Amino acid sequence: MVRDGYYYGLGFVAVAVLVGWLTIPALAVVPLLLAAFFLWFFRDPERQIPAVEGAIVSPADGKVTEISAIEMDGEPGTRISIFLNVFNVHVNRSPAAGTITGVRYQKGKFGNAMGAVSAEANEQNIVTLQTEYGTMIFKQIAGLLARRIVFNKKVGDTVARGERVGLIKFGSRTDVVFAAGAQMKVKVGDGVKGGATVLAIAQPQRSQKARHEMAEAR
Repeated sequence: MVRDGYYYGLGFVAVAVLVGWLTIPALAVVPLLLAAFFLWFFRDPERQIPAVEGAIVSPADGKVTEISAIEMDGEPGTRISIFLNVFNVHVNRSPAAGTITGVRYQKGKFGNAMGAVSAEANEQNIVTLQTEYGTMIFKQIAGLLARRIVFNKKVGDTVARGERVGLIKFGSRTDVVFAAGAQMKVKVGDGVKGGATVLAIAQPQRSQKARHEMAEAR
């Protein structure tokens, strides 16, 4: 369980004791239910991380809401968006192994995380990860209910595929952006598990470069 769960859970248990002692004991049911909810919400189950070569894993539990072609640093890329509702595990994991080369927190709105505009307009944490398959970008995006994004790593840290890196409290969204040409393993509407579901199989950077040179030669 994430440490925050104990803070919220024990806090509401204390409230329940006070309410039951100072007022009608039956009223203590409400804070006890809230305590149970927070203890459940901040669960952090272990996951079997795929050992497949080139696997890009889901950074969070949720549902794939968009797979789109975009431009990343002037090169073609792919973006996969995952929506987390309040019932999903909200611990975030690294989509691939590599070195963190950038972390940028962007203030913004708290709009519907399922909307296309939220990818740019909502409050978010943008992480750049350098991997043997090229540069990947991982975004933690706030939603209507999310009011705090937690990221536990810093620039220069190395991370393993599926390693825990942070948390978004309550409903939210995560995006993964990587170089075009990866073999997709999910489709819109699929449910995914953080660290366990393979989103795509990336090509080694040398293969990407060779493919790009061939395209230019034509």
